[in-house]
Amino acid sequence: MKVVVAGSDRGEIAAAIEAEGHDVTAAPLGNRPGLEEAGIHEADAYVLTDMEQATSIAVAKDLNDDVRVVVYAEGSLPDFASRQADLRVDPNLLGPDAVAEELE
Repeated sequence: MKVVVAGSDRGEIAAAIEAEGHDVTAAPLGNRPGLEEAGIHEADAYVLTDMEQATSIAVAKDLNDDVRVVVYAEGSLPDFASRQADLRVDPNLLGPDAVAEELE
């Protein structure tokens, strides 16, 4: 599975996803050029680790209708973005290894 991870990744979800055998690409910024460079067109999942970049969910879905969106960050997701997210997880409630196992 190809996964694009955007944001600071303080919860270290990218490493956990890689440990599960998935191909992970980082997109430090979830803007259109950053997501395209990270390979969002071919990605199976998009993992957002910063609520401040919630608008990137709409960009990711615009570039790849079929991408599964996982938000792994603290805080509230704005309404416009929550409708497009498939899974929202607070890192304080569930560790990165458990989330990575559930991506398939």
